[in-house]
Amino acid sequence: MPPMNDDRTPPGLPPQVDVQPGFFIPRMMFFTKGVGKSKERLSAFETTLRDAGIERFNLVHVSSIFPPACKRISREEGLRLVAPGQVVFCVMARNETNEPNRLLAASIGLALPAEPQKMYGYLSEHHSFGETETKAGDYAEDLAATMLASTLGVDFNPDTAWDEREKIFKMSGKIVRTTNTTQSAIGDKNGLWTCVLAAAVFIL
Repeated sequence: MPPMNDDRTPPGLPPQVDVQPGFFIPRMMFFTKGVGKSKERLSAFETTLRDAGIERFNLVHVSSIFPPACKRISREEGLRLVAPGQVVFCVMARNETNEPNRLLAASIGLALPAEPQKMYGYLSEHHSFGETETKAGDYAEDLAATMLASTLGVDFNPDTAWDEREKIFKMSGKIVRTTNTTQSAIGDKNGLWTCVLAAAVFIL
């Protein structure tokens, strides 16, 4: 069944969707993050997956739409709902370095619309060097909110600071919540590979 237009949707905006059985749409999502170190780059990534609790799944990276009517749950609850070896979809940000003492971060931002049961939100991936965890998280949150705001037709100046745009987005009544999950680390002083990741993990 194709997406159904809501007659209340203003012209020029994407149609709202009535989620129907049989749609390949996740029902739940949880955030997780991790950090790991190893002599080998791949091993560092594996260690990071273990720290995030998702090393035992076959991860498939997808793009950045938070589905309508998707429920956000805790990492603990989410991990109880998936089995070892299961194909699991996720939006992931990952970063790594073997440069001693280099600051690195990976972050996922989330922006939710006012009617999350009918309208989709946005997830963003951001990875960077030289940014604190707070700065990287704010940037990811900004990315997600800006993508959602442009989709919803919110009028804003993209050159203004994130704090100002955040107020405009929420005052518009079309975006009700933004958040992020972020992992930062400092590169191992002895040159081991250091890896960080943040992920939004979907459950069908």
